[in-house]
Amino acid sequence: MKRLALLLALILVPLPFVAAPASAANTAFVMAYFTESPSRVGSNYGLHLAVSNDGLTWSPLNQNNPVATPTQGTLGLRDPYILRRQDGTFVILATDLNGTDFSLRNQFIHVWFSTDMTSFTGYHRLRLNTLQSHTWAPEAFWDPARGQYGIIYSINNGTRDVFFVNYTTDFQTVSSPQVFFDPGFNVLDGTVFSDGGVNYLYYKNLANGLLFGARSNTLNPGSFTTYTSGMIQGNGIEAPIIAKALTSNTFYLWGDSYSPVNGEFYAWSTGSISGGSWTVMNQRNYAQPLNSKHASIAQITAAEYNAMVSRWGLPSWTRLKSYNYPDRYWRHSNFNARIDPYPFDPYQDQQWVMVPGLADSAGVSLRSANFPDRYLRQSNFALRIDPNDGTATFRGDATFYRVAGLADASMSSFRSFSQPTRYIRHFNFALRLDVLTSGSPALDRQDATFRVQN
Repeated sequence: MKRLALLLALILVPLPFVAAPASAANTAFVMAYFTESPSRVGSNYGLHLAVSNDGLTWSPLNQNNPVATPTQGTLGLRDPYILRRQDGTFVILATDLNGTDFSLRNQFIHVWFSTDMTSFTGYHRLRLNTLQSHTWAPEAFWDPARGQYGIIYSINNGTRDVFFVNYTTDFQTVSSPQVFFDPGFNVLDGTVFSDGGVNYLYYKNLANGLLFGARSNTLNPGSFTTYTSGMIQGNGIEAPIIAKALTSNTFYLWGDSYSPVNGEFYAWSTGSISGGSWTVMNQRNYAQPLNSKHASIAQITAAEYNAMVSRWGLPSWTRLKSYNYPDRYWRHSNFNARIDPYPFDPYQDQQWVMVPGLADSAGVSLRSANFPDRYLRQSNFALRIDPNDGTATFRGDATFYRVAGLADASMSSFRSFSQPTRYIRHFNFALRLDVLTSGSPALDRQDATFRVQN
């Protein structure tokens, strides 16, 4: 009895209060996506990650290879979504679909948990409904009024495509589904973003192919009202993403280019998401990860950024985007260098390994990633990739000095080592060397300016 009394006394002694650690400030971003390219040689339906310091320029991790792959269901994913949970950890949701057979019916989504996006645990499929329909593009949000997370997704309810919602506290079990948003026409790819006590739902209207925004003072099903006009760039658009800049009151709206043959992501910006007026951004000012499709973006801390880079590694290659044709990238074709519209296959033709200059280590040489014995070099002022023959002439012709962009100092231009008055520029989309100075015509200087990115 004495032992029992002592044990009870110890149990009843109040423990000292320990405050939860303050959350570290977010200083960077992570993006999740899958990959597709026009002829599918770059298609991979695993979880891919990229990081960014500004939310506009992205560096793929793990050499743009997947960091996790589903082992159940269709064995593939689309439309991955990252949510930071209330405890500071992450949950990743994704459509259970391996490839492009959109006729498949599926009631499940993929789920992973992660502490810092360097490893993934608790993988399982989660059943959200019993309808013989698709369960596409799952996303989640925290609803403080309910004390639960809402999982929304695109589904056909037998009449049209709407958004359903299931509620959960642990992403292991969920409530019965209910209609979250049904404007009376088919919708796709809903994303929820909250700011200043107002909640926003951006989506694609399948009737006209445009992106719209709706808003509500609550997160209750059926409470959202559309408040923007329709938006589109390119030949088609879907999969809206909203991200807020870290150092200003600027919001970015991203849209996917609809198919792997229809170009890059598109973006808008605004200083007031509540106003619903978005400005189209120039493609030269942002860059998506190579072959990325239907992405999501989450803010991360410096420690998380560093951990991801340490775990997965940054690319060993670069890509170069034209300043005045920002839909075009450097590539080689039949060993001749040119700029072509993105995307294209073989997609590896646009990947370059930038190394110390063969003739002068203060300069750079660009080695083809998929023809690693070949370097970009000038021959009669034309640019092509050739094998290194070991001669001084080749080393000189394959060496360039990377300098501030002639049209934009935040970008880059490349001056030839062997022809020091000449710079790389495009002319009729072929890359060549031309004599250029700061006084050259503006168009020529723009032709010689490029954005170096991953």
